[in-house]
Amino acid sequence: MSSSPPTASRGGRLALLVLGLCWLAVLFDGLDMFIYGSVLPHLLETKTFGLTADRAGDLGSYATFGMLVGALAAGTVADRIGRKKLMVGCVTLFSLASALCAVSDTLAVFGLGRTLAGVGLGGLLPTAISMVCDYAPRGRGALVIGTLMTAHHTGGILSAYVAKWLVEPVGWRAAFWVCVLPLLFAPVLARFLPESLSFLVAKGRTEEAHALAARYDTEPPAVQGPKQRPADRWNALLNLFRAGEWSQTLLYWLASFGGLLLVYGVATWLPTLMRGEGYALGSALSFVVVFNLGGVVGMLVAGRAADRFGAPRISALWFALTAVGVYLLSVHLPMGVTMAVVFLTGVFLNSAQTMIYATVSLRSTPGNRATAVGWTSGMGRFGAVFGPWLGGQLLASGHGDLGFTAFALAGVSSMVFIGAAALRTSRRGTADEGGAELAAAH
Repeated sequence: MSSSPPTASRGGRLALLVLGLCWLAVLFDGLDMFIYGSVLPHLLETKTFGLTADRAGDLGSYATFGMLVGALAAGTVADRIGRKKLMVGCVTLFSLASALCAVSDTLAVFGLGRTLAGVGLGGLLPTAISMVCDYAPRGRGALVIGTLMTAHHTGGILSAYVAKWLVEPVGWRAAFWVCVLPLLFAPVLARFLPESLSFLVAKGRTEEAHALAARYDTEPPAVQGPKQRPADRWNALLNLFRAGEWSQTLLYWLASFGGLLLVYGVATWLPTLMRGEGYALGSALSFVVVFNLGGVVGMLVAGRAADRFGAPRISALWFALTAVGVYLLSVHLPMGVTMAVVFLTGVFLNSAQTMIYATVSLRSTPGNRATAVGWTSGMGRFGAVFGPWLGGQLLASGHGDLGFTAFALAGVSSMVFIGAAALRTSRRGTADEGGAELAAAH
């Protein structure tokens, strides 16, 4: 009989330390991401910087474009400097970018601040997920990832309260100054967050990795073979289009595009669209709180449902229910009913996209999984850029009432695409779990 500690308890202290620090970092990530949508109704009403609806949509897209750049660059930069340094750098970047927004006196400077913030936000989330996966006790990876992802929506909840408490009495700049406070957290990360064990081993710092693992009673990762060469990565991408795989690959990409268009379109424009439906500003911001509460619940529920009924079925069903919920938001219902619809929409919307990544992960071969999920996420990021822009264009053209309808149609399209892709791959058995890759792509 082995004398090793039980699997569930090995590395528990280190896992909690890493999870706690990363959870706080992702909380600040969510706060900075959602703060723009929370203050946007005030910016439009006061015509700050001469802001119009179409320009507001452009500004929303700047941040998501920055996130695209940050997410694409994160892996390469982390391989060079380490995940810990990258996380510290990302927190520092989006905090200073918020300071730039707070002191900006022109729309161009404000837009630059949001773009730079997006780069930091896009780089932080996948890096944080990689960190917690690296230290998660064996068999608890999905639980740890799900717990971490709740921080992003908790940040969204916090953004609504920051806007409710500060914007009217103090001004919108105060909300962005609050988003500078994570800068004080960067030294805490630098001091207490351990470096990734996988990074240390990959860099040949095995003694340091073993010392750190021994300190917290966990196992260092095994030394792996040579890193994948650029030619190998290119071949892995081509494999997504070989032997008839091109059609399912495109279906996954289209589903991801529609899903992230929906996620970031609603995240940016929910308070403004609800204001357009006749709700007071305080009520519109309360919807942001309820929406993100639904996101927290959805992240915890979707995985269990997918384990039981299959990720493709849950993704398709979740998108269908999301489309119904988003469309119902265009109907002026009693406040209690509207709150319930917003909550349920948050439950389904925020986890439907994650189930796309789960589907791709489970339907891919182990050797090609990271490439498949990474490119599905990358193509979806273009939808994240397009969604805020689309909402602004509809409002600017006097068709703001069609905003919820347009976002609902995006949900229907993703339901169709992921369902069709799942049917085409039903002949393939499910592969082993790919939790790190699917969550990091969110």
